[in-house]
Amino acid sequence: MKFAVMGGTGRIGSQVVKKLKAAGHEVVPHSLSTGVDIITGQGLQEAVAGVDVVVNLTNSPTFDDTSPAFFQTSMDNLLVACRKAGVGHVVILSIVGIEQVPDLDYYRAKILQENILKTGSIPYSIVRATQFMEFMDSVLAMTTDGDTVRLPSTPIQPIAAQDVSDAVAEVAAGTPLNGVLNVAGPDVFPLDELGRMTLNARPDGRTVVTDDTAGMFAVVRGDVLTAKGDARIAPTHYTDWLA
Repeated sequence: MKFAVMGGTGRIGSQVVKKLKAAGHEVVPHSLSTGVDIITGQGLQEAVAGVDVVVNLTNSPTFDDTSPAFFQTSMDNLLVACRKAGVGHVVILSIVGIEQVPDLDYYRAKILQENILKTGSIPYSIVRATQFMEFMDSVLAMTTDGDTVRLPSTPIQPIAAQDVSDAVAEVAAGTPLNGVLNVAGPDVFPLDELGRMTLNARPDGRTVVTDDTAGMFAVVRGDVLTAKGDARIAPTHYTDWLA
């Protein structure tokens, strides 16, 4: 099959491109650096011409109340281009549990993206992943004050980006789900414990203090960001990833 991967030069996109190519498919990565702008539409129609499957891994440059506008415009532009080109399957990557965290602007924006895809006329698949292991350094940085990192005890089920890309590539090459596949790491940790594990493995002088009012995850109630039911459990453990 022929694939167009929007955001195909990013963390997940570049890995998805490699995996699909290794499976024998024709795959073209697209991004601003390749001349495709999903917001203005520049190069978009040409990018999806003759394509069987479009994987959209583009992301808002902000995580505040401007992020819904990004997903509204990008999805509107993408779906119009895909309909004109006769694309048969559109895939996006989203986040486990976002509908249960209404206080985060970015999570509301991702729900908007999902809903635009669901209500469109093109067969689709949504892969929802838990929090990436690779984001832990950023999480620590957000609540660092001097040598102290303040983190809530929010339950987190971290997944490796490699495992996420495996799931996205597999879904993209398959029959459209017209639904959601949830994927998650194998272990659940309180976020503060996860921070301590990270700094114990890579000490830099900082220590973690439990503070259930600190950072963006403070607004998360209970274990809503962990996988439930028939979620696919990925193989990579956080301790192995750290090592």
